[in-house]
Amino acid sequence: MTGRLIVFEGGEGSGKSTQAALLAARLGAVLTHEPGGTEVGARIRGIVLDPGIGTSLDVRAEALLMAADRAQHVAEVIRPALAQGDDVVCDRFTGSTLAYQGYARGLDVEELGWLSRWAAGGLEADVVFLLDVPAEVAVTRMKRDPDRMELAGSAFHRRVNAGYRSLADADPARWRVIDGSGSVGDVEARILKAFEA
Repeated sequence: MTGRLIVFEGGEGSGKSTQAALLAARLGAVLTHEPGGTEVGARIRGIVLDPGIGTSLDVRAEALLMAADRAQHVAEVIRPALAQGDDVVCDRFTGSTLAYQGYARGLDVEELGWLSRWAAGGLEADVVFLLDVPAEVAVTRMKRDPDRMELAGSAFHRRVNAGYRSLADADPARWRVIDGSGSVGDVEARILKAFEA
């Protein structure tokens, strides 16, 4: 029996990392994240999120770095865990590439979908929880030392969020949109209700 791949998606400050950790602990699942879930991925993450690079990183180069991170992550962490029958809870996966590099950066979403599927060897999430929060709530949750993505500006993040909603609308069998506002416990209860359903 193979495990389930459960993915959390959402914009900056949505609370997905907190909720991914809570669900993984509850399920006894492997908790991982993108980018940076492997040693190779950590180096890629350092490049992609370095605020010193700013806008000098080409958009296609950014997308390819994310695909390289995903390929290594799936091969080294996710597939082996699933093959052992372990559930895997992943903080970001293919949806992030489509929302950030596609909808927000302007690359072709269909091409990115192909690239992401290829990088993941065809692996897809069993369920995706999209934590949706108002921009004003997200801003209050973001850390004080912003990374390159967090510094991309409000228009960029509006496009990210709109992209996520489009992805969820297009695949309602897999995606569950969760109101991410309120306390950690409130959001966790909504996720558990959706997960049990």
